[in-house]
Amino acid sequence: MKNQFTTPDGYTSDIAVFTITSESSSEYKPPLKTLKIMLIKRSEMDHEGNPNIEAGKWALPGGFVRPNETAFQAAERKLFEETGVDGLRIKHFGVYDSPSRDHRGWIISNAHYVIANESSLKNRKTTLDAQDIQLFSMEEALALELAFDHHAIMDDALWFIKKDMALTTLAKHFLPEEFVLSELQGVLLTVLDDPSISTDAAFFRKAPTLPFIEAVSENGKLKKSNAYSKTPAQLYRFTDFQPIVSVYRNKLKG
Repeated sequence: MKNQFTTPDGYTSDIAVFTITSESSSEYKPPLKTLKIMLIKRSEMDHEGNPNIEAGKWALPGGFVRPNETAFQAAERKLFEETGVDGLRIKHFGVYDSPSRDHRGWIISNAHYVIANESSLKNRKTTLDAQDIQLFSMEEALALELAFDHHAIMDDALWFIKKDMALTTLAKHFLPEEFVLSELQGVLLTVLDDPSISTDAAFFRKAPTLPFIEAVSENGKLKKSNAYSKTPAQLYRFTDFQPIVSVYRNKLKG
């Protein structure tokens, strides 16, 4: 019986890798934190020496899934093959299947995202598939002409990063073990546009009551630091508490 169904021409995985970089700022101010995304510049030629599709454009790392692997396994493999980076915690978040997304045919892509510590990306390197690899701020990345539909994938991945930052203790991976509240505020503001965080008065009043951080004590006395202020500021650290957000909590109270 003749197959009456149209099948895709290819099955791929793409990975949006985000990080938060630190840059020294003015005296008595914490380092400036910036959310960045890692992009590769697609090589001019493919492995067979033929002109590469979308050659010279910046893109998310990724590639075709092999017959003997899952899309997730392909994401891990392609991230290492194209950037030299491995060991990151990759999360799948969507499927992109528009028939017009790739000039080669109907190519379905599995989209993944990562938010990694800056140190884990220091070993990134160019490969046969990537003639250049750079970290871009979101403003810079959005101004680029990206390959395929990678603008849309990047935008959608950013929503998941915001959700992780708002609903989990993700911020602790970008802070020293002991930190002042202004450092925590700086990490949160790289991703979240929230008046309760950006407004100093509100943030510094409410932050000490967060259930997953605690003030640091030493020899029975509160431990402080003047690294970022003329007046010593209280040091905090994360606890083992893991917040669980319930959509029913406020509705079912009382």
